[in-house]
Amino acid sequence: MPRVHTAPGRVLTTEDYASSFFEIFHEFEGVIWKLERAQSFDEGSDPSWNAMVRGEWRRSLTLLDEAREAIAADLPARGQLRRLRVVEWPLTPYMQWELHLLALRSRLGERGRVIAAPEVSLFESGAPLPELVIFPGLRMYHVLYDSRGACTGAREITGGAFVEPWTSAVAALYERAEELVGYVERRVRPLAPPRLVPALP
Repeated sequence: MPRVHTAPGRVLTTEDYASSFFEIFHEFEGVIWKLERAQSFDEGSDPSWNAMVRGEWRRSLTLLDEAREAIAADLPARGQLRRLRVVEWPLTPYMQWELHLLALRSRLGERGRVIAAPEVSLFESGAPLPELVIFPGLRMYHVLYDSRGACTGAREITGGAFVEPWTSAVAALYERAEELVGYVERRVRPLAPPRLVPALP
């Protein structure tokens, strides 16, 4: 597989990434691929995420459900978003929260699946899988994050020598993955509320 981290691409700020992304997101027809590998992100001002961080787990889940209209509007208007979520156990608090969010997104029309981290190890010689959004035949974004897990922008990659192999690789892993809603109902929903470790002063 060609290494995404060294692929030639245009570095975008968070604002430029959002602008470039939404230029095509709701107009693109066909499958849009999203690969998520990291086990913790910073969701900024998201109310449900912040309720979870405060230890208000039931409130967090309630806020997710109340946001279903906004979440539905976040799905592509014409294309089909297929998300492949790599999961490690034991779950981080973030992952426990996000899997509930992704199950809701799947119920609203996204096509999410889960794959265990050992299943992708062959692709991870030297570095974890990158965080990717792929518009096949057009471009892909290598999404960038800081040490806290907050998005700092993306690299826009258009070369077919990189986009096409990664499209095929993500699609192949997706075929081996488990449907997300059933996974969450079976393995995640029965868990006790997540417990965050307080940050050191």
